Amino acid sequence: MGAGTTGSDDAEALDAVLGTLLAVLVLVVVKAAVDVLRRRRAHATVLVVGAGPVGLTAALVAVRSGRVLKLTVLDACARGPLLGRTQQIALDPRSVRFLQPLGVDFDNMEGCWRNGHFFTRVGVFQEHLLSLLERKGQRPGFRLILGTKFTDDFMRKVVVPDWPKIIVVADGSHGETCSVLGLSPDYVVESCNAYGANATITRLDQRQVPTPEIRAHNLYLDLSAYGIEFTSAKKESPISHQAVKQPGFHLKIYGTFRHRYIALACPASDSKVVRFLRHTVSSSVMKTIFHQAFNAYKMDIEPRVRDAAMSRVQCSRRLFEITLSHRRATAAYIQGIGRVVTVEGEAARVLNFDTGSGVNLGLQGLESLEEFIGKIATAVDQSDILEALAAKIRHSKQVVEDFKQNGLLTTIFK
Repeated sequence: MGAGTTGSDDAEALDAVLGTLLAVLVLVVVKAAVDVLRRRRAHATVLVVGAGPVGLTAALVAVRSGRVLKLTVLDACARGPLLGRTQQIALDPRSVRFLQPLGVDFDNMEGCWRNGHFFTRVGVFQEHLLSLLERKGQRPGFRLILGTKFTDDFMRKVVVPDWPKIIVVADGSHGETCSVLGLSPDYVVESCNAYGANATITRLDQRQVPTPEIRAHNLYLDLSAYGIEFTSAKKESPISHQAVKQPGFHLKIYGTFRHRYIALACPASDSKVVRFLRHTVSSSVMKTIFHQAFNAYKMDIEPRVRDAAMSRVQCSRRLFEITLSHRRATAAYIQGIGRVVTVEGEAARVLNFDTGSGVNLGLQGLESLEEFIGKIATAVDQSDILEALAAKIRHSKQVVEDFKQNGLLTTIFK
């Protein structure tokens, strides 16, 4: 009888174990199903501050993520001035590959191609992005607010308790959104190990049509009139046809015929020419260099710059060190109001050497935005939010490091 009782007890114990395992299994399956359902239904409310190229692209990324319940784009400019910007941008192949899946149709945008780069005016590009956004955002949760600044008063009047969960700041390097939100204003300034100078030529009688960039390399600047010259011959200068000791400067001409921009750059060195141009106090030296370089390398169909027109050429007085500035804080969690902030574009980093690469630098920062929105939308607790912020910050730092290593090489030196 004792043996029978023992067998019965073992069977009951086994049944209890199996029942417990089954209950645990059911609980795990149900929890997993609920988690999948929660993640599928998880959405975030997003506010993009800034309707420039980076801000509007960020809004398109937010729409594509499928995680946005409400989307608002805010800009201090009215629609007319916003879309009337005449500066030219050169979207590099990496930016083109990033923009095409967002619906950007380069074949139906005013501009031109060369070597995988697409050249267009900023206003034209913004208008195209805005039209895409308005078509894709035709639902109750989308709002476009132009002519309104982001201020404390705006936050109090417009922002309701559950909105926005994510704030994307893309209001430019001089924007005030970060200060309103209480983010650190500190920038880290790092050298790109190069020197450069800029010039602008404005000719109102010329066309505003986008044109491809012109690049020239290994230029020798004839400064013999100032007592600076090379002594050994290695190659011939395309400008002065004089002997060149070593590879010299890199030149880039870009912009429309009406607004021409010239960039002159060289790797950091201690050569006589570089030392002279770094410390000269006469603006006429740089102006003469830009004058000669432009006339030598301009497109054949555009007119030369005459001596009489040199007064309209604005340029750097001397070579300066090319630096990249980036914010110490590019993403943050504002615990008091429960908002997550990411800073993008020029608001996050600024190159003090304008070669049209700023938009491309900003778009690189957006490559991690869709994943960031997904992580914030599906976050269960604060640790999930902090993990998403850490990943976004790492990507922002990587963008800076990549540009310091290769940015000038691809935008100027190649």
